Parts: sequence; structure tokens; C-alpha cells
Amino acid sequence: MKNFVRICLLLLCITCSLRAQTNKRDYTLFKPDRVFDGREMHTGWWVLVHGNQIEAAGPSAQIKAPPQAEVKVLSGMTLMPGMIEGHSHLFLHPYNETSWNDQVLTESRAERTARAVNHARETLLHGFTTTRELGTEGAGYDDVGLKAAIDKGVITGPRILTATRAIVATGSYGPKSTVAETVLPQGAEEADGTEGLTRAIRSQIGHGADVIKLYADYRWGFNNKAAPTFTLEELKLAVQVAGSSGRTVAVHSGTVEGMRRATLAGVTTIEHGDDGTPEIFKLMKEHNVALCPTLAAGEATSMYRGWKKGTDPEPERIKRKHISFTQALKAGVTICFGGDVGVFPHGDNARELLLMVEYGMKPMDALRSATSINAEVFRLPQLGQIKSGYLADLVAVEGNPAEDIKAVKQVNMVMKDGVIVK
Repeated sequence: MKNFVRICLLLLCITCSLRAQTNKRDYTLFKPDRVFDGREMHTGWWVLVHGNQIEAAGPSAQIKAPPQAEVKVLSGMTLMPGMIEGHSHLFLHPYNETSWNDQVLTESRAERTARAVNHARETLLHGFTTTRELGTEGAGYDDVGLKAAIDKGVITGPRILTATRAIVATGSYGPKSTVAETVLPQGAEEADGTEGLTRAIRSQIGHGADVIKLYADYRWGFNNKAAPTFTLEELKLAVQVAGSSGRTVAVHSGTVEGMRRATLAGVTTIEHGDDGTPEIFKLMKEHNVALCPTLAAGEATSMYRGWKKGTDPEPERIKRKHISFTQALKAGVTICFGGDVGVFPHGDNARELLLMVEYGMKPMDALRSATSINAEVFRLPQLGQIKSGYLADLVAVEGNPAEDIKAVKQVNMVMKDGVIVK
């Protein structure tokens, strides 16, 4: 009996010791030079993390950390929420390496997934703890598997909002062939009309889609000009079907008519918006439709065609993008951060932030877009802010990005879900 009691006491001591060690690891106190909380910049703030949540954030005098908390002094740095990439394609790599057509037609799904694993890691290590993955471009539902592998800790990567295959009108997307009888894999799922769209949306949701992505226009018009694909009624149906399950709808659109239809249909975001007009942006503002401008992709593709930025005159496409982005800002449209990364290298996501500022956005507004605004638009209630009760997704960057936005590329520390990964 005495031996049994001794064993029990020993086990109790070991348990208490392990619990104390766990508690010690569970608390981290960050002492940066400044904190961007997703809304405003603060000096003299500390942030206390407990487990995978932010327990407290505010003036240092108000933060009461337990004595066993691990202290991280971030001298010269800004602590900010983990950034949220609003438009990524983890299963693509830059088109100057391999064209989009060749990636879809000649790279195996195994190769594309292997690349996506690397892309996911680079995304996280460069301060983007969440990404909205807007289509696998021919890789089926593999983004759902990638998300599961990250969530299970098999590989390193950001939180992923999956759109799986994305949806296009029949005949509008690629790859295409001049040989009519040739059957090629498609970069997205074709669907049309009430029954077709309903089936495709519900199928994608059933396969794990968090967001529904549609192409409201594409380069299938006369002489390959961009032209609308889905009718207004089809887009309204898509929003209704997706919305009944709580999903948001993101729409690729650059034409005036495509943007008009998407806006009146009640989509959540319009991606690109290259040829938007003051009237269209006014309509988007009235209907609370956000714009994800993807400035970086536009510049990257122009450079791949030979444009030397800073030396050559701006291509017409870039000039139009400057104008439309300025008009969207003037109209007060909600601007989401999203670069269409995959067109350019993963890990260089912050290139979009620098361009947003270069094109006329204030640095603080750009920072909000990449954090609290994206969280709000994408319905991520515990992300995008440094606030008590929010998930501990945090990034420390060298310097002050409110004064020099390039600081967002100098990532010193990354914490995701309470775990420091860099």
C-alpha cells in the first residue's frame, strides 16, 4: 500500500512538473517598438499571447504577464497581425518560367502539388499566415488536400480558404486548341444555366470549397477581346446558391459589363477590375462589393513581355490600371489586398502592398487592406487584428511600414496559431 502511495505521489509530481513546463511555454510576451493592431499604429504597446490566442494587447503598463512568460524583445520592429493574401494560386508558378498553358497541359498533378508545398511554406515564412486560394487551375481539388496537410501539421503553410476548381462558362476558358476534335484538360470547371451552375457550386462545396470563384468575363470575345460570360441571372443564382451555405463569391472580371453584372448580382469581391469606370466603382460602393486589384500580376506579365519598369514608357495596360485604381480609391470602394501571386513568385506577396502605395494608396490603408479589411470581407472573425481573444497570428517586421511600406518585406518573426514558425 505504501509503495502504491509513493508511486501515485511520484506520478502527481511528474504531472505537475509537466504542466508547469507547458504553462511556461504557453505564455509569450512581445515587446516591440510599435504595434500595428490591424487598424491603428501604437507605440509603447506590448502583446501577451497565451496558447494560440492573444490574451492582451495595449500600453505596457496595462499588460500583466505571468512571471513564467517567455519574453520576446523586438527592438526596432513593428508587430502586426499575420497578413492575409487575398488572391493566390499556390498550384501555379511564374509564367516566365513556364507558361500557364504548359503548366496545365504538361506538368503532372504530383509535380504541381510538390511545387504548391514549397509555395505554401514560402508564403507563411514571408508573413502571410492566411491565403485565399482562388482556383487550382487544372489541379482539381488538390487545394483541399493541401489545406488538410497544413492543418494536420504534415507540412508548413498558411491557413487556406479554398476555391477548388473555380467555375467558367462553357467554351470561354483554356487551354484551347485549333483542332476541334482535340479534348484538352480545362483550367476550371465548365457550367451553365440554373441546373449546371447549381450542380457545380454544390459539388465544389461538397469537395471542400470555402469560397466560390467564377469568371464573369474572359478573353473569348470577337478577336479574343475580353467579353462577359455569365448572364446577370446566372450570377445572381450563383450568389444565392453559394450564400445559402454561408460561402462568399469571388468573381474574375475586368470589363465594364462583367463588373456591372457581378455587382448587381451581389458578389463579395471583384478580382482585377482593370477597365472599371467611375460609374462602375460608384455602383460597387453602393452594393458593398470589394475590389481585389491584383496590381502585381499586371506588372509582372508586362515585364515578361519585355517591359523594363523605370526605363521604358508604361504599357497601355499599366496606364489603365493606374487610372482605374485611382478611380476606385476616389469612389471609396473597399480595397482588398491580393496580388494574384503565382503569376509572380510565391513569397514575394508583399510586392502588391508596395504597388498599392505606389499607385496612390496611403501606407496605413494598404496595411489595413492586408489585415483587418481582408479578414472582414472574407469573414474571418478571429483574424486580421491584434486584439484580446483573437488568434495569435503575428508578424514582426523591421522598421515602420507606416513610414516606409517596404518594411513589410523585412520579416523577422512569424507566429501562426500561437507557434513561432520563423
